[in-house]
Amino acid sequence: MEVILKQDVPNLGHKDDVVSVKDGYARNYLIPKGLASNATASVKKMHAELLSQRAHKEEKIKQEALEISNKMSTIHLTLGAKTSTKGKIFGSVNTIQIAEALKQQGFDIDRKNITIKEEMIKEVGSYTATVKLHKEVYVEIPFEIIAE
Repeated sequence: MEVILKQDVPNLGHKDDVVSVKDGYARNYLIPKGLASNATASVKKMHAELLSQRAHKEEKIKQEALEISNKMSTIHLTLGAKTSTKGKIFGSVNTIQIAEALKQQGFDIDRKNITIKEEMIKEVGSYTATVKLHKEVYVEIPFEIIAE
């Protein structure tokens, strides 16, 4: 029996995949749990149309993310931090400060989409952060920590 998965099912497939399973598995587990629906000819046509529309929307979102990444690739952030006389930072610099600095530059990025290669930034210097704009679009942003 062919079914269309509504969710990711481990060891079977991902959402929107058309998979062939045994009748009992589909009727007794997948369909009652809401993990899949029966793949008749009309449902397959609607599913194909839905996937093509979704692909078009996804491509548009990806293009917007690429445009933003082109704009973001030109910026260089400078963050101030309170430091000791030896250049050690009191506390550490994290993604929250980088997100605030990006917001001041005109980019509203969630801090959860920003990663810093170094685990803890505790000294003055130059570093890079990676910003995830889309599941396939990343941009590297250089930033510098200076003493206030």
